[in-house]
Formats: sequence, structure tokens, C-alpha cells
Amino acid sequence: MPRVEVDLPITVPPDAAWAAVVDVESYPACMTSVETVTVVARPDERHRTTAWSVRLEGSVLRWTEDEVIDPGARRFDFHQVSGDLGAFAGHWGVRALPDGGSLVSLHVDFDIGIPLLADMLNPVAADALRDNAAQMLDALRARLTAADRGGDA
Repeated sequence: MPRVEVDLPITVPPDAAWAAVVDVESYPACMTSVETVTVVARPDERHRTTAWSVRLEGSVLRWTEDEVIDPGARRFDFHQVSGDLGAFAGHWGVRALPDGGSLVSLHVDFDIGIPLLADMLNPVAADALRDNAAQMLDALRARLTAADRGGDA
């Protein structure tokens, strides 16, 4: 199964970065590729189910994922329970950097779900997902650094 890993340093404290990362419903306001994110279930503080709609290379991918949130580790793991891909799972995380900033990470394992075309399409999909993840993290960084400077978040 292909894996996409994107890590981005952000010059804001880890708790501020974590608050923005875990607030997935705010993503459409700052990430152009994210059309919608809706929390559809929250059985408790550590678990939620979200529905996503994301533009990727001219197409719109839709899926619903279950998430397990670990605020102490500043990480949430997710896996698709229904949607356009054969499999989609990974995690978002925030780690403290020695300079007081944060390293925000998005790691995804996926399968396009078309076995006969997987060898041809998985590398293309991996590149598109990597680019999309980098754009999402860049948008998050821009939002956080603007807020840190006193601008609009």
C-alpha cells in the first residue's frame, strides 16, 4: 500500500498548532482543496466520525473516516469507513521542536481500490496526495503564523 508522509515546521507553539490541526471543521476556511469537513458523530472526546470532500487533481474525493484523538500525544489517527478509495488511513500529529515551534505531520496509507490499475495509478495518486497534503499544511502554517502575528486566523 503506498504511503504519503509530509512534515512541515511551523513557528508557533505545539499547543497552538495542535488546536488548529484537530479543528478539522475549520479546514475549508483556509485550505482551498478542502471543500467540506463535517463531524457526523462524536461518541466521546477521543472518538469522532467526520465526512470529507476534497478536490484532488481535478476530481472530488469524498469519504467518511473514524478518528481516534490523543491530545496528550498531539496526534489523531484516522481510517476511512466508506468512500471513494479502496483504503485510506493515517494520522495527523504535532511534535515540539527545540526552538519552541512545532513539526506538523500528515501521514497517509492508501489504496486506490482498482487492483488491475494499481501499479499505474498508485504512483500518480501518491504524488497528487503528497502535493495536496503539502498544500494543506502550508495553508495551516499561513493561518497559524498570521494568528501568531496578530492577524486574522
